Amino acid sequence: MSGVELWLARHGETEWSRDAKHTSHTDLPLTTNGEEAARTIGGRLAAVGFDLVLTSPLARARDTARIAGFPDAQHEPDLVEWDYGEYEGITTAQIREGVPHWTVWSHPSPGGESAEQVGRRLDRVVARVQELSDRVLVFGHGHSLRALAARWLDHPVAQGRHYSLDTATISVLGFERETPVITRWNT
Repeated sequence: MSGVELWLARHGETEWSRDAKHTSHTDLPLTTNGEEAARTIGGRLAAVGFDLVLTSPLARARDTARIAGFPDAQHEPDLVEWDYGEYEGITTAQIREGVPHWTVWSHPSPGGESAEQVGRRLDRVVARVQELSDRVLVFGHGHSLRALAARWLDHPVAQGRHYSLDTATISVLGFERETPVITRWNT
């Protein structure tokens, strides 16, 4: 397990990510800027060898993987974005008009997933990756990748609130001896 590296690539920009709207199951395409950023990610990853490449089945992650040079990435349903339920397509500011101080990390999303549900599915990704002794790349989404990092570190999902993650960035999780660590974040 100590040789395992989990590389995280957040998808490129979409219209809703640009506008800070919560996007879970709405399958939006990348913007032109998002496509260009995916090409940049590809250039940054070109010299790195991966034993396994996984992607969320949502188009914005799949397209980022394809444009970045990983068209054969395996679809992993557990990598989908946090389900925001009734908050799909609206901003945090709009949500806070009715629920002051709301965050996905601390409050429920009516009709969506709880932090515990998100944690259970991302624990399956962590277990799958940690069974290997290789380098794995995943393409995913902002909140779910932040939650994945928290679960990698064996922290509650809510700790993901401490890891800001921009679109079209790369982060790396690994081990220092037997301790799970973040080796690179939001680069």
